[in-house]
Amino acid sequence: MPTIDRRTFMKLMGLSAAGGTGLLAACSDKGKAPPPTPPAAKTTAITADDLYDLPMQGNVRILHTTDFHAQLQPVYFREPNVNLGVGGAFGRPPHLVGNKLLEAMDLKTDTPESYAYTYLDFEKAAAKYGRTGGFPQMKTLLDRLRKQAGGQQNTITLDGGDLWQGSGTSLWTRGVDMVEASNILGVDVMVGHWEFTYKEDEVLNNVALFKGDFIGQNVRVKEDSLMDDKYTELVDRHEGRGIYDEDAGFAFQPYVIKEINGSKVCIVGQAFPRTANANPPEFFPDWSFGLREDDMIEMVEAIREEEKPDVIVLLSHNGMDVDIKMAERVPGLNAVFGGHTHDGVPKPIKVKNVEGHECWVTNAGSNGKFLGVMDFDIADGKIKSMNYNMLPIISDMLDADKEMQAYIDQMRNTVYDEKIVESRASKMFYNKTRVGKTFDEILTEKLAIADRLLYRRGNFMGTWDQVLCNALREEFDADIAMSAGVRWGTTTLKGDWITMEDVMTQCSMTYGETYVTEMKGKDLLNILEQVADNLFDPDPYLQSGGDMVRVGGMDYTMNPSKPLYERITDARLDNGHLIEADTTYKVAGWAQVSRTPDGRLMWDVVRDHIVRNRDKDNILKIAKINHPKLVGVNDNPGIADYPGETA
Repeated sequence: MPTIDRRTFMKLMGLSAAGGTGLLAACSDKGKAPPPTPPAAKTTAITADDLYDLPMQGNVRILHTTDFHAQLQPVYFREPNVNLGVGGAFGRPPHLVGNKLLEAMDLKTDTPESYAYTYLDFEKAAAKYGRTGGFPQMKTLLDRLRKQAGGQQNTITLDGGDLWQGSGTSLWTRGVDMVEASNILGVDVMVGHWEFTYKEDEVLNNVALFKGDFIGQNVRVKEDSLMDDKYTELVDRHEGRGIYDEDAGFAFQPYVIKEINGSKVCIVGQAFPRTANANPPEFFPDWSFGLREDDMIEMVEAIREEEKPDVIVLLSHNGMDVDIKMAERVPGLNAVFGGHTHDGVPKPIKVKNVEGHECWVTNAGSNGKFLGVMDFDIADGKIKSMNYNMLPIISDMLDADKEMQAYIDQMRNTVYDEKIVESRASKMFYNKTRVGKTFDEILTEKLAIADRLLYRRGNFMGTWDQVLCNALREEFDADIAMSAGVRWGTTTLKGDWITMEDVMTQCSMTYGETYVTEMKGKDLLNILEQVADNLFDPDPYLQSGGDMVRVGGMDYTMNPSKPLYERITDARLDNGHLIEADTTYKVAGWAQVSRTPDGRLMWDVVRDHIVRNRDKDNILKIAKINHPKLVGVNDNPGIADYPGETA
């Protein structure tokens, strides 16, 4: 699979490799993506100054984003109404939803904050406040906050990963479009997760192109690979990146120290520890991952003794529950800037570590909806105070940065051709019907009108997930369909056109092939039980941080508080037939971790399903949502307004 480097990408865009801001800004509007549809009946009197006037309280400012999932433009994204906490996480943020979250965070209803942080009255609030996020808007806000801090030199901009994956354009450019955008945004330090689902050669190309520091103390080069000439040659091609420390086995720099206003700030990196379990290892055959808490403890202790920083923070893609546990167990951390679980939590969780010192744990949501801002007041080598704010990005309240917008417009004018590789398969998978069209022309194709709010985020079935499952069942004439419970994928409002871009936000990954298989009922239920355990094991270190696998064509009952192999009961097909242990069922799916299927790519399957099933008025109607029945959750503050049955 060929690597798309910066030179090739710029050539595809019709620019020279040295093309700069002036050229981008001068580009014509031809091929430019249409602006977001203006929201109806917007009556809020709240201004940008009300939300974004934040003078620095101290002398060091850390700015934090995470889990953009390659959403360069403003989007709609509905927060969950189900985010169950179990064990020690019961009733603790982030496992509060709706009004319970607002009460815990001292926020009011019917405000930009309630719109950003909760699902409450989502469609009404969306009409009032409009879309959220967007790189041009985020760049404007970052520059504003940098100026309020006395200049960019007084700030550090961190990103918690899942930055370079999640859109059609990131898939087609192998993440290069996002690296360029990250550089314009001014990201100083980042860690990774889905970044590693490009080929190693592509990852190292992107790391070389990235102007900041790509760090991760828990990403190691496998011992055999250190002796492998092929891997050494790969590293050499990318200017030594990929083996930061051969003796210690670090693939990337484990931490970085920045000097701000005379203070030393150490940022330790933590990539998603279960990458090799959650994603196909074939993409990163030479690297290993893991939690590596003992190594973290030892490293932080050495940093304290040898580097003597004024502040040590962890930039993490663990997930918030894991971060809370790690903050309690690793001495020396002052704050954790977390990602992975997409939790928008307005206030930090303050925990005491084993030495009795306080550490603040934060998470800045997803899809560019939020920007975390932490100010440190440091004097005489000591932290006098810490202040934290998380700001919702209400797109229409922020002007689009001209440089960023020009870059996005021009990038979307790139022409799709036979060099664009969509899949991990050994043969080149690309859709010939797209050749010759610009990215923008492909992505703005109108497929059907949504008959309801289409969303994904939540522990159980979302309406977008049902569309995906229905598409799989139709493609393979399957009894049951399974779709991964990933937390990325934007929201489509009822009555809006579903576009190809909407579909790509649900499906864009480098292993998007579909499949069908025959499976015994007992094996199917065991898979569901194992996924449920990844989500609801009381020990955060044993969780994966996603949501329950989505199942179409089948209903079941779940009790999250039960142990492994006791959570799921009364599983039935849509026709009411009980799932029997020794009966064979036809099961369709996609995004296989262990092998490469030979079915069509998921986005093509979903697109064709939507077009085939729209009615004469172009409306896509969904007959049924497979919401599981939930037992033992009625007293859990992590569930509200559940559309299925509870007990």
